[in-house]
Amino acid sequence: MNVSDPELHGRRPTTIGAVLHSAVAYDLTVWLATLGRDSAFRKEVLDLARVAPGESVLDVACGTGNLAIAAKERVGPTGTVYGVDASAEMIARATRKAARKGATVVFSHGIAQQLPFPDARMDLVLSTRAFHHLPTTGRAECIRDMHRVLRTGGRMLVVDFIKGAPRHGPLAHFHRHGSVRLEDVVSTAAEAGFRDIESGPLRARTCGYVLARA
Repeated sequence: MNVSDPELHGRRPTTIGAVLHSAVAYDLTVWLATLGRDSAFRKEVLDLARVAPGESVLDVACGTGNLAIAAKERVGPTGTVYGVDASAEMIARATRKAARKGATVVFSHGIAQQLPFPDARMDLVLSTRAFHHLPTTGRAECIRDMHRVLRTGGRMLVVDFIKGAPRHGPLAHFHRHGSVRLEDVVSTAAEAGFRDIESGPLRARTCGYVLARA
C-alpha cells in the first residue's frame, strides 16, 4: 500500500494539538521516567491489544517508533505496521530506529485527525500517551478517523494518563502535561460507532485504557 504523505504534495499536516519536536529528548525523558522499563509498558499494551501474526496495525502519534517496532515483531513477516505522527523529527528518528533493527515499518508524517490511509484498511489502531496532547474536539476527530480506517471487527486501543490517578513515582510529573477521563473516551468511542467497549487502569495505574471494536 502506498501511504500518502501530505508534504509530498506541498502541504504540511497541521494539528490542533501539541506537537513535540525534540525526538532525542523525548526518548531520554521516557527512559528516565520509566527507569528504563518502557519495554514492559509496550508489552502490556500489545498484550492488551491482542496483536496477532498477519495483522495490519497502525500506531497513531507514534513518536519515535518504539511501540510500532515492537508491534512488527508480533505481526511477523506476513503482517504490516504503520506509524503516523505530526512531528517530522519523531518520524525521522523512528525511521532510523526501524532501519537499525531491520524492522519493516512504514512511518508517515501526518496528523491524528486526518489519518493518511484508506477506509477499512487496518485490523488494529493504537494510540498511547498521546490523547492528552489533544483538545476534546481533536480527540473526537481522531477517534472517528480511527473508526474509518478500521475493518469491521477491527480493534482500537487508546492508552493515556488518567485523571484522578495516584500522582507518585517516576511517571507522576507527566500529569502536568495533561490527562484524560476514561469515561469521556468511552462515550466518544460509542458515538463514533465502536462497540464491545472495555476500559480500566494499566498495572502502573497512572495510565488507563479504552479497547473497542469497529
